[in-house]
Amino acid sequence: MTAERLHGTEGVSGPEISLADHLRDLHRRFIRILIALAAGMVVAAPFYEPLLHLLVAPLNQVPQVLAPTEAFVVALKVIFVIGITLAMPVILYQFLAFLLPALTKREKRQLLVFLPLGVALFVLGLFFGAYVAIPAALNWLQSFGGSWVEDQYRLTDYVSFVTTLLLALGFGFQTPLVVFFVARLGIVDYATVRRNIRWAFLVAAVVAALLTPTPDPYNMLVVMVPLFVLYLLGVFMARWAQGWSRIDWLCFNSVEIRHAVVRHGAR
Repeated sequence: MTAERLHGTEGVSGPEISLADHLRDLHRRFIRILIALAAGMVVAAPFYEPLLHLLVAPLNQVPQVLAPTEAFVVALKVIFVIGITLAMPVILYQFLAFLLPALTKREKRQLLVFLPLGVALFVLGLFFGAYVAIPAALNWLQSFGGSWVEDQYRLTDYVSFVTTLLLALGFGFQTPLVVFFVARLGIVDYATVRRNIRWAFLVAAVVAALLTPTPDPYNMLVVMVPLFVLYLLGVFMARWAQGWSRIDWLCFNSVEIRHAVVRHGAR
């Protein structure tokens, strides 16, 4: 927790807001997110085919469609993923803006610095999924067929598998920022985050089991291991956040001491 909030010299900005005002603000920001997502999907529509080719490439075959509307539905899923990626700056900003009224001016400036980092982590999660997780998962799953199985994939099922894994990794790669924010805001401290590493391992396993579209343990590990590693990175960021708060507190107190000396000298 910052020095301003500890000592009351720089309170939260603006008057107190009622629960109804918070809900209306949340509704407005949700509408803005939907508008940004729709705009991102419109921009992405002409460019979905290259990404679809990239996602289908690990199959080494042409997937099948069994219904007239199937290709259209698949195109919408791919456009949705691209739209979320393009809208991610707005999504993160609206989320932070919903929290900013409860923060001091200094905390607002500090948190907004991490907005580009959040976008970069989301994109990094997508790249990790497209170039590492998906090819590795397919190679492992296809190894069970042997010579007595002919792989023939349905396009809808395959793209659903791929997009679910991509979005899970994209949002999962936000873990370090989430840990940093809760530590920076004083919700938890570094000692608590470090002490709960074992629970984080369990939570990562449960989340991976829920997010992966197949029940096999390999795909679960593909998601779980990065999530747990990212939590460990968040532990180090929590220590940095705690040190940042201490620096704020020391700076505040040094200013207060100087002001007190000046006031005493004036007397």
